[in-house]
Amino acid sequence: MAKKALITGITGQDGSYLAELLLAKGYEVSGIIRRASTFNTGRLEPIYSDPHSGKSRLTLHYGDLSDASALSRLIGKIQPDEIYNLAAQSHVRVSFDSPEYTTDITATGTVRLLEAIRETGIKPRFYQASSSEMYGLVQEVPQTETTPFYPRSPYGCAKVYSYWVTVNYRESYGLHASNGILFNHESPRRGETFVTRKVTRAVAHIKAGLQDKLFLGNLDAKRDWGFAKEYVEAMWLILQQEKPDDYVIATNETHSVKEFVELAFEHVGLNWQKFVEIDPRYYRPAEVDLLIGDYSKAKRQLGWEPKTKFSELVKLMVDADVELLRKHRQGEIRVNS
Repeated sequence: MAKKALITGITGQDGSYLAELLLAKGYEVSGIIRRASTFNTGRLEPIYSDPHSGKSRLTLHYGDLSDASALSRLIGKIQPDEIYNLAAQSHVRVSFDSPEYTTDITATGTVRLLEAIRETGIKPRFYQASSSEMYGLVQEVPQTETTPFYPRSPYGCAKVYSYWVTVNYRESYGLHASNGILFNHESPRRGETFVTRKVTRAVAHIKAGLQDKLFLGNLDAKRDWGFAKEYVEAMWLILQQEKPDDYVIATNETHSVKEFVELAFEHVGLNWQKFVEIDPRYYRPAEVDLLIGDYSKAKRQLGWEPKTKFSELVKLMVDADVELLRKHRQGEIRVNS
């Protein structure tokens, strides 16, 4: 009998990759999506367009992490073996503008899910998407599972709450509940408002003569960047362990935003300094200067390690945006500008 998984945030970058992975492993996959006036399932298109993807085993349900009763009904109806909580207001800069909404979805939403699990009485394995932003003003380098948290944004604060409430439900109620502390992970499916995708999309448009300038904030911020498709494998591995636990998923390398920009422009033969300008509007009220994660526990206990190097990641994202623009200009696909 096929295992059943429920994914919140299935329409996002990680959710779409995770759905593909689980379907390939023979799971029945359910995803929760918010009702909206337009379809936001574009990242799931590879599943629907691939005849071998197992799309008949993918079911989407309307729901929201702000609606506790709907979550309880869905979990009781689906009876999943595994639940992956990937839903969040996940843009750090936006969280400063919408701190209350960020807290309600990113923090309280996790409690609603955990309570729904507890109240329905089923015993799924629960994965909480925790974030390197919890480390914020880092207390040690590199960051490990025992590094103290010092969040520097409403998003980071909300993620710290979700992390600890997951641990609390594990210890209080015996839930198989685990945290994956994922450092920055990118892909061609990354949202266009996130800095990496903003850069690679701009590179494609500048190379094609459709854009003159790219406006960015702090070029000196350093991040630990990996490939999202590999990171969802770690999520799955975490829930296959006999005992629940918490794991850092990272590359143990750090690179600045400036390095990302340089590589992206260089890949298409352009000098970034001719096109990039700094706009103070993109600075955060409190900056996170350096993130670098030590994934040795994940390697030791899960057998997981990153494969795609930083330079490869930048190039594959640029290539994907160049190809996306080519298809758009030839009328093969419709892309929102």
